Amino acid sequence: MAPVSALGLDIGRKRIGVAGCDGTGLIATGLTTLRRGSFDDLIADLKQIVQTRQAQVLVVGLPFTMAGEEGFQARQVRKVAEGLSRALDLPVVYMDERLSSVEAEQFMRAEGYSVSQDKALIDRKAAAIILQRWLDERRHL
Repeated sequence: MAPVSALGLDIGRKRIGVAGCDGTGLIATGLTTLRRGSFDDLIADLKQIVQTRQAQVLVVGLPFTMAGEEGFQARQVRKVAEGLSRALDLPVVYMDERLSSVEAEQFMRAEGYSVSQDKALIDRKAAAIILQRWLDERRHL
């Protein structure tokens, strides 16, 4: 399996959690959380991360409903992700992100963090979970 440099994105209405993987493409780690402002500001912030990490692909969490369908929020995420893909000239792949924030909160509680006080950390950890799922799935293909 060829090494890959990917960015995981947990796109929310207020924030975007960003995760990256190590050079081997084995382990995802939360990097930062960006506040949703203008699209141009978002592109500038992500462009810097893409260049620094030499990212080759965006892995975006898609918020399916619990029934496995794409609702309003999933359509909104797709619109943002497709715009990012065009602006950053990177392919985008989607991963089911159902329960990734719940899983992130469980990790935080286990580590002694207050989940009510650090929503940005939850977003970062959720992005890492999304990216890790993709990395794991990619290894097993």
